[in-house]
Amino acid sequence: MSTYSNNYYTGTMRPAPQRRPLTGEVRADVCIIGGGLAGLSTARELLARGRSVVLLEAARVAWGASGRNGGFVLQGWSEGLSAIERRCGKQTAASLFKLSLEGVDIVRQTIAEHELPGCAPTTGKLSVVRYEDSDNLQRTRDRMARDFGFEMEYLDTAAIRSRLNTERYFQGLRDNHGFHFHPLNYCLGLAELVEIQGGTIHEQSPMLRVEHKTAGHRVSTAHGAVTCADVVYCCGGYGGPEFGPLRRAFLPIATYVVLTERLGERLRDIVRTPDAVGDNRRASDYYRIVEGDRLLWGGHITTRNLQDEQRLGQLLTRDILNVYPQLHGLKIAKAWSGLMGYARHKMPHIGPLGRGQWACTSFGGHGMNTAPVGARVVAEAICGETDRYRLFDAYGLEWNGGPFGPAAAQTVYAGLKLMDRFQEARSHSNN
Repeated sequence: MSTYSNNYYTGTMRPAPQRRPLTGEVRADVCIIGGGLAGLSTARELLARGRSVVLLEAARVAWGASGRNGGFVLQGWSEGLSAIERRCGKQTAASLFKLSLEGVDIVRQTIAEHELPGCAPTTGKLSVVRYEDSDNLQRTRDRMARDFGFEMEYLDTAAIRSRLNTERYFQGLRDNHGFHFHPLNYCLGLAELVEIQGGTIHEQSPMLRVEHKTAGHRVSTAHGAVTCADVVYCCGGYGGPEFGPLRRAFLPIATYVVLTERLGERLRDIVRTPDAVGDNRRASDYYRIVEGDRLLWGGHITTRNLQDEQRLGQLLTRDILNVYPQLHGLKIAKAWSGLMGYARHKMPHIGPLGRGQWACTSFGGHGMNTAPVGARVVAEAICGETDRYRLFDAYGLEWNGGPFGPAAAQTVYAGLKLMDRFQEARSHSNN
């Protein structure tokens, strides 16, 4: 039986009842496959529109990436805006950016409206660069305000280093719209809201197959089945071959997070801001303070999920000390990993897969704002309200490379890391 992994979030989680597996035959307007943030958000959006919903989760609610990530809720997508503009044009890129902001607002408003406990939202995120790039950052700030109506604060080297006591960072941009929080408690709160609204959640109920019937679909598990008009796939990085063409369109990519011991004044002397922090590396370091004097630090991506807690602790300790050598001798309290679903185009799969079948998945490490708004877009489509899913027409089910996909992705990542090191070494040699 799948249980929650041992990490910071599960150690500080609100009570979570075990929900019974599906048994027997049931009916609903919509069957949602996957009980992470996307599936829970989709259920709420559909229930608010009067649809009946049964949600099937293979393990526990928010057991996967939704409940063990960095906890950043920020504007944008995994793919950069410039690349979205090149592929979709300026108008669609602007609409997609606006959609990403809506996703941030959905989460913030849900926490406030329902007073969800244990979420601890904290506003602010610093995006820092590890080499001299002041002119480009100021141009980015100006472009975001001009083209997207989004204000960011530029911080020069002195301002950044007054907040983050390290010579690794040169400049940064501050986002005062986004926030960071406890993602597992948020998802557990969503699950309760789904049930209050009349939805049904079955844990330990992996989908085995979906059969297409004249009047809809039949979704089978080991001990039961759901007959429904619509199916929404929200499988994330843990989806298997039973997801068919959708599974062949994303790669499960592993990422890693650690929680330090309590660091007391040592931490307060070097991280002098409550903001979350992320750097501009291709697979960035990202971190934030939790419990007042602990660092929750994430980074590294691989196509093979490393499970050795001691090795993960050593890997990320090296990253922490590279930025903050003042923390030499720190100890890691917990280390964990998780799988994200990444499409080759780095955008989510949001939209129809066939008659009465929908995708809301592949959020690629940027899902805490995009999954909730993706859920809203899919619910609107199912209920005939809008066709906002057409904003994602340019991002279909591109083949992930099959057995060669993970090796190719790892090779690309290795090349990007070399580029990072070259740029950073050049900047430090000039200082």
